[in-house]
Amino acid sequence: MPNMKNAKKKVRVIAKEKQLNNDYKASMRTAIKNTDKAVLTKDKEKATNCLKIAIKRIDKATKAGVTAKNTAARNKSRLTKKVNSME
Repeated sequence: MPNMKNAKKKVRVIAKEKQLNNDYKASMRTAIKNTDKAVLTKDKEKATNCLKIAIKRIDKATKAGVTAKNTAARNKSRLTKKVNSME
């Protein structure tokens, strides 16, 4: 445990940032999984709606610095391909 006041505060700040980062990442992953499930059930309308949400969540996570820019682009590209290839 830290003894100095600024070190104690830094521990609190890091814990808060870690919680926010985990929330962004979990939200992004859930949206991606929902889109994949919609593609597997072959529901074009639901998949399109889930894709919009997933792209929004991926962009938010990237803006927050949780994921890298190229990772976000790759995820969005893969999801969009899956949805567009549906009949």
